[in-house]
This record gives sequence, C-alpha cells and structure tokens, in this order.
Amino acid sequence: MWNKEDEKYMQRCLDLAKLGFGNAAPNPMVGSVIVHQEKIIGEGYHKKCGEAHAEVNAIQSVKDKSLLMDSTLYVNLEPCSHFGKTPPCADLIVKNNIPRVFVGCVDSFAKVSGQGIKKLKDAGCEVIVGVLQKESLELNRRFFTFHQQKRPYIILKWAQTLDGFIDIARNAKETPESNWITNNLSKMLVHKWRTEESAFMIGTNTARNDNPKLTVRDWNGRNPIRVVIDKNLNLDSDLEIFNSESKTLIFNSLKDDIVNNLEYIKINFDSNMIPNILEILYQKKIQSLVVEGGKILLESFIKQQLWDEARVFIGNKYFYNGIKAPEFSSRLTGHTMLDDSHLSIYSNMTKSIDSH
Repeated sequence: MWNKEDEKYMQRCLDLAKLGFGNAAPNPMVGSVIVHQEKIIGEGYHKKCGEAHAEVNAIQSVKDKSLLMDSTLYVNLEPCSHFGKTPPCADLIVKNNIPRVFVGCVDSFAKVSGQGIKKLKDAGCEVIVGVLQKESLELNRRFFTFHQQKRPYIILKWAQTLDGFIDIARNAKETPESNWITNNLSKMLVHKWRTEESAFMIGTNTARNDNPKLTVRDWNGRNPIRVVIDKNLNLDSDLEIFNSESKTLIFNSLKDDIVNNLEYIKINFDSNMIPNILEILYQKKIQSLVVEGGKILLESFIKQQLWDEARVFIGNKYFYNGIKAPEFSSRLTGHTMLDDSHLSIYSNMTKSIDSH
C-alpha cells in the first residue's frame, strides 16, 4: 500500500504532467519523480509528442546515477513497454535497477495495458498501482476516452444570454453579424482552449452567420484543426474558416478532395452522421473535439449522448427572443466568474473512464 508521502510525490507527478497540456497529445500527459531517502533527486515530464517520456527525463536529471538502485520512481501512468517513437520506459527503469515504482493508473492503450507493469515485476521490481488513481484518470481523460471509446473526447461549448438565447433571430438574406454575449476575458480563455484541444467544429449556419476563424489570436500556441459541416458545399469560399491559417476538414455529401489546407470528406448525411464523423476523426488521431455550434449541431451531440463535457458561458445580456440555447440535465461540476460573465462546466455523468 501507500501513505501520505507517496500521495505527495504522485501529486507532484500530476503537477509536472500538466505542463505538457496541449503539446503531449496524442500522447498522454505524464510526470515522473524519483525519490531517494525522502528527497527528490530527479523529476521530469513528457514535453512534446515524439520527444522523451517523463521517466526518461526524470532519470536523466539525476546527477548521481548510483543512487537509482536505492530509489523509488513515481509516475502517474504505467510506463510504456513497447517501441514507438521512443524506446520502452519500462526497459530503462529495469536497466537502471530502480527497485520500486509507484504508478497512478494503468495505461489502457492496447500496446501497453498492463505489459509495462508486468515487465517491471518480471525483472524483480516492486510495483504499487493506484496512488491517486482517480486524479490520474481525470488528468488524461482525453487519452483514455480516445482509446476506450474509439472517438475524440468531446467538449460542447456555447455562450448564452441570461434569458437563455445563443443568437438573435435571423433570415437567410442577412449578412454575417456578431452578437457578442460575453467579454474579452471569455474570448481569451476560448483562445487558450484552442491551443489545448485538437479540433474545433461548427455547423453550416454558424460558419455563415458568425464567420469565425477558429484560430488562436489572443493567446500563444498552435491553431487547432478546424472542422465544418457543409452538406451541399454552399458556404462562400471567402469565409474565414477557409483561410490558410490552419487545416480545415469539410464534411459534405458531394466529394472527397484535398486542396491546399482544405480537406473535403464525403459522408452519408442520412444515417449516423455524427458517429460517422467521429469515426473519421478517430482514424485521423484527433484526440479531442470542441463543438462550438450552432444549436442543431450541439443538440445532435446531446441527443445521442456523444459528449463528455460542456462549457457554457452566461453573459450579462438579454436578447428577449431568438435562438434558444441547448438544454440537458447533467451535473454541474464547476462555476467560474469572468467579470460580468459566468462559465459553467457540466460533465456527462453517463460516461465513465475506467482503468484496467
């Protein structure tokens, strides 16, 4: 078993792992700490996909390698046991004769899934699994959802007024018009999210009416992949979502094609449209997806229970009529004040992440 000291070191692993948020994907966020006689002698985290894993960075940071054979290594996720872009971390731990390893949770990725722990035990290493397991699973919920449910982790996002509207009423002949509901702090936070998640999706009406870029401007970081649904390819080609600033996937019923940064993907709109799109995004290794609207698209995800989290801004405004915001009955898990706006976070309690 473990004690409070072990939990303290595992929490340090989790804190380190978070430093890789937005860069480690599609790999999981992992932090590692090495302790010798109740003193941390090495630590590291997985900084970027394709680069060294957390355990490698932690071991390399230890100045006196002779201490490793009498040390304990902590890591929030099971050490890998296979050759990918980097060699197996389990092999490195064994090579350095580290006698004891504490693991936050088992890796559900098929190429690992208990094999890393087995390799350590077979080499005579004592392995303790489950320290801060809930927190470890929560941290990498995108990674686990992707591998267990074979789809991206789905975040629904919208802004609504105090009287429950997400937009004014429009007719088809109106030119795009912005009806800003929240404030600059909310906008900055959304741009931060764009650096952290793999892709952002909008429907035809949102692309036409709001003309969003879905790029990062009020934060530092990479642009997400943009996804738009345009069944009959009726959207104007000069809309911002079709600019050259980021890759855009266009789901439609007419053609498959790639033109510069635009990829047209033909799907069947008459049967399982959303599941079909998610399957394609999974095949493209898109680990997380933020659905920004509009109402019809958001409600399609809600109706089919194909969502994991919802982030709803509530601005200090009234529209009195227009397009009503989507509704669902789920547990509110967070509430944040952003000047005159509120951010409410909902979790889909019908979904769960399990560790093998």
